[in-house]
Amino acid sequence: MPTLFVTSRDGDQVTVDAAAGLSVMEIVRDAGFGESFGMCGGVRSCATCHVYVDSIFADRMPTMSDDENDLLDSSDYRRPNSRLSCQIPFGQALDGLVVEIAPGD
Repeated sequence: MPTLFVTSRDGDQVTVDAAAGLSVMEIVRDAGFGESFGMCGGVRSCATCHVYVDSIFADRMPTMSDDENDLLDSSDYRRPNSRLSCQIPFGQALDGLVVEIAPGD
């Protein structure tokens, strides 16, 4: 089973066995990373699933949409490696993906 490495807002790193076919947001949310994570359910309306993607995986990320870019622009915590995890479909190609949950706005 593919693995996702998640660093929480508290700095704890957790290894999550992740089923392919879900978004990174769904996997992180279902693993219990806080009630406020992924509040909109993946429709790009809240940015509560904001994560930082390890640079090793940058070339494997899907192209960022204008809507995702606009939502990330509204965050005080945006970095060059910021993404909305609801927009990252997880699969075997992302096995070992490392993400850090961004601070909440």
